[in-house]
Amino acid sequence: MWWIYALLSAFFAALTAIFAKMGIRNMDSNLATAIRTVVILMLAWGIVLFKGSASGIGNLSKQNWIFLLLSGCATGLSWIFYFKALQLGEVSQVAPVDKLSVAIAIVLAVIFLGEPITWKSAVGALMIMGGTFVLIL
Repeated sequence: MWWIYALLSAFFAALTAIFAKMGIRNMDSNLATAIRTVVILMLAWGIVLFKGSASGIGNLSKQNWIFLLLSGCATGLSWIFYFKALQLGEVSQVAPVDKLSVAIAIVLAVIFLGEPITWKSAVGALMIMGGTFVLIL
């Protein structure tokens, strides 16, 4: 079941690139990121409130808060740089290079989370890296 959500994520990420490229014409990319963030904030809290999940906020540990805040900072920086890259480059170049994050995530998961790396994961990560460098050059 996880792969269905992953495919939906990939689909909406692709739409994000297309809509963002169309939306950032003739405007500051940081302002565009801020507007997008407000929309995401409203959507995410709307879902939490609709599902009745807000009551769980009191059960979060200090570690939950620290890593969620760090994740939020990383996401924000990722979006800022992504929108700037989209403003300067073509979606067909920027979006695939952005997906180098997949290979980086695999490496970081092995280092920091102790996740095992299979030969398939290693080969896949190397192929993503190779493809990224082909697109950059």
